[in-house]
Amino acid sequence: MSSDPIAIQVEGLGKRYEIYETPRDRLKQFLSPVVGALRPSARRDYFREFWALRDLSFELKRGETLGIVGRNGSGKSTLLQIICGILRPSLGEVRTHGRIAALLELGSGFNPEFTGRENLIMNASLLGLTPSEIQDRYDDILAFADIGDFIDQPVKTYSSGMYVRLAFAVIAHVDADILVVDEALAVGDAVFTQRCMRFIRAFQGRGTLLFVSHDMAAVQNLCQSAIWLDKGRLVEFGPSQSVAENYLRETLQSVYGDEVTLASVESQASTPAADPAVPSEEPVVDYGARAVFSSQLDRASGWKTGSAEIVGVELERRDAPGDPGVLEGWEWLRLRIRARAHADLERPILGFILRDRLGQDLFGENTLPFTDAHPTRVRACRTFRAEFVFRLPMLPNGQYVLMASVADGDLYDNLQHHMMHDACVLTVSSSKVRWGLVGVPFSQLSLMTDDVR
Repeated sequence: MSSDPIAIQVEGLGKRYEIYETPRDRLKQFLSPVVGALRPSARRDYFREFWALRDLSFELKRGETLGIVGRNGSGKSTLLQIICGILRPSLGEVRTHGRIAALLELGSGFNPEFTGRENLIMNASLLGLTPSEIQDRYDDILAFADIGDFIDQPVKTYSSGMYVRLAFAVIAHVDADILVVDEALAVGDAVFTQRCMRFIRAFQGRGTLLFVSHDMAAVQNLCQSAIWLDKGRLVEFGPSQSVAENYLRETLQSVYGDEVTLASVESQASTPAADPAVPSEEPVVDYGARAVFSSQLDRASGWKTGSAEIVGVELERRDAPGDPGVLEGWEWLRLRIRARAHADLERPILGFILRDRLGQDLFGENTLPFTDAHPTRVRACRTFRAEFVFRLPMLPNGQYVLMASVADGDLYDNLQHHMMHDACVLTVSSSKVRWGLVGVPFSQLSLMTDDVR
């Protein structure tokens, strides 16, 4: 790993393209120097200049994470390609220190006629791995990609998600100093996105990350700083939260204008609870969400010590055992986690966490409050279970994963025996939750006008 404190330095960067209206103009431009030498007055350009980047300068220290935001066509991908050495700049220079691994355009670096296995070996070689290193890491790369028998099929038959799985699996195993990710995680499912996010968060502790996304929540969550590009020029470089907020503000202003004038409201609307003195348990706002749980213990990733393992995760409505069906949010649910001990456990602990696609913990619980008061010993070869009864929050659209775990010990001294990252997937659609990580149940909403005196 490079010891230079600066990972990436960009100075006066510019990238110019020549745009020709017709192939004939391109030929004329090719012959222009000859014509100009014979008749200087006749020399002219037959193209239109387009600057994808211009006058761009910044530096990124080793170990930092930089987000890059901007509309389509603002120069984000061009910048990444220059940093990775795929394109040459027209002006300025870029200096990088350390090995770069990049996930750029979908399918870039892959030969569509080659199989996934052949592309894996070729791509890893291009990223600097020796044949022996590729052999040593081959099984781990396949396990990370998790595309099964498709590894021996031509990648031209792959879906966009399978492309990303294989490409990300390779760059995750090349010991890069600088990782470049360009909107790649937008096409993955929840389980794979979580796997990538776990790798990215671990990588942030030892390397430098360039992250391009239109998801401002992801930029603010992952990045310390960000740059905002517009029409190839740097608009702002600073803390990610400030840059993301300013970018969103400008985007909204471009749609709605600088000012929004609200007409006076002469009507009155009120949606009271059934009894204002006693707030209703049922929310008066229908967020319209449709949530479906699916168990996938057979695909769940994670790790275990061998002393205990999770053997079942079940979710049902509290008062209606069986498949919970389609959920809307705010229902009472019962989550049951079953485990088997392969060694004696003095104080077993079962728990869960629900996470969004960025790996952010939304809520969770474990049995410590119970076992602290009622220590329960479990002998080897016995099964045991925990039940959690709770109300499902109202969630925005997207996919969520439920992590389940079993440990032994107490609050201050415990040992994890099995961590199952993707025990269940919750898919939420048609939700009208617009802000924040969860929606809250409102018991009353009203809108009214005040009398003007």
